[in-house]
Amino acid sequence: MTEPKEGPSVFVYTEVDWDNPLASAAPGTAPPRTLVEEARKTGARRKKIVQGEGGFFMNRSSLPPGFRIPPHQHSHNEMLVVLRGGCRFDDEQGELGADDTIVIRAHTRYGFTCGDEGMEFLTIRVGDATVSLTG
Repeated sequence: MTEPKEGPSVFVYTEVDWDNPLASAAPGTAPPRTLVEEARKTGARRKKIVQGEGGFFMNRSSLPPGFRIPPHQHSHNEMLVVLRGGCRFDDEQGELGADDTIVIRAHTRYGFTCGDEGMEFLTIRVGDATVSLTG
């Protein structure tokens, strides 16, 4: 979608395709190939809904029960908003359930495992963040 010079940018969820992270990522922003391939096998997926319009980036992700996001960090602050299900973080961040939100500052190492219901969540950033695995 092309951003208008004035007024809102509208995104219809059903009209946004599920992402192919290896094909769509800007240089340095793609997740590791092994993680993408594992995600595909388990049914994990995401939609890159907002891609810089108004300075925002927003993904919606759907992860199956027990899916593991390994420890990693991003180059931008991010906010995760859980829509359904939940997860347990590896370190001191604790657990998140439906309707919970966490703000993770840039360069903070974190990983998590989805609970018995899996997890659907939004990731909101003010930049197209790079990702690096950290352990």
